[in-house]
Amino acid sequence: MSRARVARRIAAGAAYGGGSIGLLGVAAVGVLLAEVALAKKSVGGGVAPLPPGSDGRYGREYGSEEPLRLALLGDSTAAGQGVRRAGQTPGALIASGLAAVTERPVDLRNVALSGARSDDLERQVSLLLAAPAGPPDVCVIMIGANDVTHRMPATQSVRCLAAAVRRLRTAGTEVVVGTCPDLGTIEPVYQPLRWLARRASRQLAAAQTIVVVEQGGRTVSLGDLLGPEFAENPREMFGIDNFHPSAEGYATAAMAVLPTVCAALGVWPEADRLDVARHENMLPVAKAAAEAAKEAGTEVTAARAPWALLKHRRRRRLPVPGASATPGVEPGTEPGAEPAAEPGAEPVLPEERGQDNGQRDTSAPLPQD
Repeated sequence: MSRARVARRIAAGAAYGGGSIGLLGVAAVGVLLAEVALAKKSVGGGVAPLPPGSDGRYGREYGSEEPLRLALLGDSTAAGQGVRRAGQTPGALIASGLAAVTERPVDLRNVALSGARSDDLERQVSLLLAAPAGPPDVCVIMIGANDVTHRMPATQSVRCLAAAVRRLRTAGTEVVVGTCPDLGTIEPVYQPLRWLARRASRQLAAAQTIVVVEQGGRTVSLGDLLGPEFAENPREMFGIDNFHPSAEGYATAAMAVLPTVCAALGVWPEADRLDVARHENMLPVAKAAAEAAKEAGTEVTAARAPWALLKHRRRRRLPVPGASATPGVEPGTEPGAEPAAEPGAEPVLPEERGQDNGQRDTSAPLPQD
């Protein structure tokens, strides 16, 4: 059965209350559990530090304009577990990049929880919507890997995600979901676990894409973007526990998601049209979801039902203002912080990565608990 059909079945099961559609057969699960026990001896050479608090205002150098409100939800990937400085977390990086693009301050609130599965999203969304400031302008959700590793039924997983996206969209918030990463790219994990993990995580990512697009959100496939980088530079791309991404890994993830966050707000400096040369297309949503799960870094957004747009946005390296995790601390003044960018600094020229030079685009991480 094709990945598109499997993803559609999972999404349909979630919509109509089904719960019996699994990602792996009973025999496969038995093998998986045995391999997991072995993998635990290889993965996790240290203890990852708790995620540093990253809430606060970014881009203070852009003046006193009304700030944009950004929120992050999800698991340890969204929380930034594995790094020690707030400015190294994906939330801080996305907030700083968004401030640089819009030349406006950005208020970040991160309610992600390390170890969370999709059924924790209801609590996280409630925290955001109960805030006195009101609903955020845009939310980034990174979730799914713990659903796979804890064998959460796929239909339950995507049902919880769909409900979270629906609540946020009803509140007027734009939503961008970084779908389940390809767990088959974790280098210390061996066959057949790697194959099973890849199959399960890609199926879940495709199903997540379907339900998010149907609820009016956008998705970015994290997939196996960092597979080659993890293999070539494991000491750089893994954190201290040899499992969560390092600062470099989180920066790669943030730059994969940032263009779609900006596009959702209508501020990305690029025409929002399909580029055939970059293999962009309009496809039925299930087919688009399956294609995105195969090619990391792919954005999927709704078009006229039942169609979806499949895009590979040009990414730009942006001057990232010095990010302070503490409200009231000027950017660039915290210990060890990079100097803040000049106010109003322009993004540098686009740097084409992957699609246009015949190489594979490698700019998002493989995270998870």
